[in-house]
Amino acid sequence: MQGLLYIEKTNKKAQNLTYSYRIFRYMKAPRISIEQWHTLQAVVDHGGFAQAAKKLHRSQSSISYSVAKLQEQLGMPVFKIEGRKAQLTPTGEALLRRSRHLLQQAQELENFAHSLEQGWEAQVNLVVDTAFPTDKLMQALRRFEPLSQGCRVQLREVVLSGAEDALEEGYADLAICAHIPARFLGEPLLEIDFIAVTHPLHPLQHLNRQVTVSDLEGQLQVVIQDSGLRHPKNIGWLGAEHRWSVSSVETAVAAVSKGLGYAWLPQHRIAQMLANDLLQSLPLEQGGCYKAVLYLVYGRNQESGPGTRLLARLLQEALR
Repeated sequence: MQGLLYIEKTNKKAQNLTYSYRIFRYMKAPRISIEQWHTLQAVVDHGGFAQAAKKLHRSQSSISYSVAKLQEQLGMPVFKIEGRKAQLTPTGEALLRRSRHLLQQAQELENFAHSLEQGWEAQVNLVVDTAFPTDKLMQALRRFEPLSQGCRVQLREVVLSGAEDALEEGYADLAICAHIPARFLGEPLLEIDFIAVTHPLHPLQHLNRQVTVSDLEGQLQVVIQDSGLRHPKNIGWLGAEHRWSVSSVETAVAAVSKGLGYAWLPQHRIAQMLANDLLQSLPLEQGGCYKAVLYLVYGRNQESGPGTRLLARLLQEALR
């Protein structure tokens, strides 16, 4: 089919009024079919026209015609005759390399279409609380990719009730969150320890006694702010008047490690810093550590597709 013709008219002021036209041609539909490129590959891979005909269950004359037509449409030879054998020209070798990539993409497209026909999702929207261990998340995603049937993953990282919002808004296919909203199904996935810490040189570390509530009131607390809007909550003790809010666990860790205050942080995120004395747990008389449970929640309940269910299973296995 001929490309569409688009004419742009521009009016320019000159001594005599003239019109100039710029003509744009849209890309034409490919003249050479996938089958022709496949035939060319078969001739090369199987050592000749007769061998390709046998492999493709076609007549030798149809193979010869297909390759001849391809060369005619290209306007250049892809084979040269040396003795009694046809050898690829340099141009043919370059085209063959590109055609292999083209056929691979075509096969992947067909496989993806078949997966969709079998009920696989085109995309899984995964929402994860930032308290979840990143290494376990990446382990599950790495295992998911070769099994995904072309299904993409859209990852959104949130804090606290942000995952609940994503579920209630209908965005999340799968969520790791601190609370299971009403009308959703989920199960416990992981228990997280949050511990109160400061920089080793922080004044609270040098009281030579247990730290009390009144001691905390005079110090800066770093609070991890909820990313949700419907049911917002924060992490840690909220009695401090002198309080800074940050939007992620990473920022809270960075702030406390620079001596900006104290905070309750996920133990698995700061284990190495504790071991290297870059952070130090607070000797609180009570409440120095608390536990939070993260749940795995399905956004579509029983309607979850195979991609969502597979990813959920791999997340669970990553924690075992």
